Amino acid sequence: MLTPRPGILDVAPYVGGESLAPGANRVIRLASNENPLGASANAVAAYEALRGELHRYPDGGAKALRAAIGEVEGIDPEGIVCGAGSDELIALLVKAYAGTGDEVLYSAHGFLMYAIAARTVGATPVTAPEANLTADVDALLVRASPRTKLVFLANPNNPTGSYISDAEVRRLRAGLADETLLVIDAAYAEYVEETDYTDGAALVGECDNVVMTRTFSKIHGLAALRLGWAYCPPAVVDVLNRVRGPFNVSQAAQSAGIAAVRDLEHCARSRRHNKQATARFAAAATAAGLTVFPSVGNFVLVRFPGGASAAEAALATLRRQGILLRGMAAYGLPDCLRITIGSDEDMRDTMQALQDFLQ
Repeated sequence: MLTPRPGILDVAPYVGGESLAPGANRVIRLASNENPLGASANAVAAYEALRGELHRYPDGGAKALRAAIGEVEGIDPEGIVCGAGSDELIALLVKAYAGTGDEVLYSAHGFLMYAIAARTVGATPVTAPEANLTADVDALLVRASPRTKLVFLANPNNPTGSYISDAEVRRLRAGLADETLLVIDAAYAEYVEETDYTDGAALVGECDNVVMTRTFSKIHGLAALRLGWAYCPPAVVDVLNRVRGPFNVSQAAQSAGIAAVRDLEHCARSRRHNKQATARFAAAATAAGLTVFPSVGNFVLVRFPGGASAAEAALATLRRQGILLRGMAAYGLPDCLRITIGSDEDMRDTMQALQDFLQ
């Protein structure tokens, strides 16, 4: 009988947000933090233009895409590594820097992929408690040990919607051992407008032990193409290019990504919609008796006064109506649901369904 390496069978496979509601006339998908405005029209056109080139291999180094990202973000393209979503880059970083006997540290309600990536290489995932559903630098530093090879900081964090300031991120880096890699997962950075927030790019430029990861799945609306990138010090770039696949990003994704990252108006429009729709929904949900936690992302975390049973009942009730939300039991928040900010119509219908449920 074939036996996989230790740790593999301990992995609980990641389960994404629901996308189907059998029997519903209309499906409202608010479970995966997708952009309700879709992708940039320019990105769609770039994708469609490749229909006659499907027999060609993509550029293995994603040079044009890295140049476009560097131009827009004001960073050195040589420090960028592209991947099939930031998920792939997270897994590659763990594969490259951790193994049996090592630890991977993150905050208690951090992204589930951190623990999955750790277990697949035989490392031990370690969590630190949060303060008011926000990463706690002191708690992370207390739990860091000589075995800690990577620390993942989702900033902003999914599913809580919280963030920590640039000053706190720097305090975290200063308190960690030089041999520990700090990975700032900034998947929702484009949505954040708070003045004390930064995505971590400057810190990457100052240190040889900090990486920032980003994705095209959220504000850019390219989740189907699986495209992400990491900004890294030179030594980490070298390592990632050794462990990634030679053609890990399709040409369609690269071409659409170039157009998307340069379409600043689409990003601005998406950000404006998200800000306005979040404010309206949060006010209505609070008035209905739900606890809505502050969020700087394109989603809100909602707590039900009836506890876990009420949250589960709401999830099931709205599913039957074709409204798909995300349960939070896997994140240790069983009395909560995460709700993506969708179109104005979707949010009105979802709020009405929640009000009917709560009556």
